[in-house]
Amino acid sequence: MTLASTALFGGILLASGAGHAQQTIEGAGLTITTTPTIASDYSFRGMSQTRNRPAAQLTLDVEHSSGLYVGAFVSNVAFAGTNARQEVDLNAGYRFELAGVKLDLGATYYAYPGYDAPTGGYELNFYEFALRASYEIAPLKFVGLAAVSPDFTGESGLGVYLEGGVDVTLDYGFTIGGRYGYQWVERNFATPGRNEGAFGAEDYANVSLFVSREIIGGVTGTLSGVFTSLDQRQDCFGGSKVCDNRVIFTLSRTF
Repeated sequence: MTLASTALFGGILLASGAGHAQQTIEGAGLTITTTPTIASDYSFRGMSQTRNRPAAQLTLDVEHSSGLYVGAFVSNVAFAGTNARQEVDLNAGYRFELAGVKLDLGATYYAYPGYDAPTGGYELNFYEFALRASYEIAPLKFVGLAAVSPDFTGESGLGVYLEGGVDVTLDYGFTIGGRYGYQWVERNFATPGRNEGAFGAEDYANVSLFVSREIIGGVTGTLSGVFTSLDQRQDCFGGSKVCDNRVIFTLSRTF
C-alpha cells in the first residue's frame, strides 16, 4: 500500500469516527488534530506536484499548551522522469503571540520515500526553516510566510520563498482570499561540466485566489485559481505542464 492510499484510507476511518478524531489530553496539555484532504491537484507554491492529477492527503498536528508542536503531512506525488510517488513531510516548531500577531517559527523536512535519483540526477529531499505570521482585524485576516532552505530540492542551493495574503470572512459562511508568493533559487539550471544540482526553472512568482465554505458535516470545499509567472513552454522544467494556470477543487475535514 502506498502512502497516498494510506492517507486516503486514514481519512475514511477518521471521517467514520469524527467524534473521537481530535483529542485533547488535558493532563499532558496536548491537542491532536487530523485533516484528511482530497484534491483535484496538489499545488505547492503554484507548481503541480501530481502533474495536474488528483491527490489524497493527510495532515497530523500535535501541539502542546506551551506552543511547541510536531506534525506530519503525506501525499501522493508524480514528478516527470522520476520514480517519486509519495511525499512525507515532518515538521516541528513553536507557536506564540506577540502584540496581537500570531507567529509560528518552525522547520520542515520534505522527504520522498522510495525515490532513487536517476543517472546524473540529484536528491529531491530538502529541509526548510520558516516563519509564519497572521493578524486578524475582522473580517480581514492578514497572513505572511518567509521560508529559507540551505539546499533546496534537487540540491539546487539556497532557496528563499516569501508570501503574503489576506482572507476575508463573508456572510453565509463563505471565505475568500488570495496569496502572492515569490520563489528564489540559487541554481536555477545545471551548469555544463559542474557537478552541481539545479532546480530546473527560473525564479518565479505565483498567485492564488480562492473561495471556500463548509458544505456539510464539517467538510469544507475550496475552489482555487492558481497562476505562475513562468512560460509553460520555455521556463517550466523543459516544457512540463506543472506550471499551468489552473483551477483546483479541494475537500477537507479538520477533526
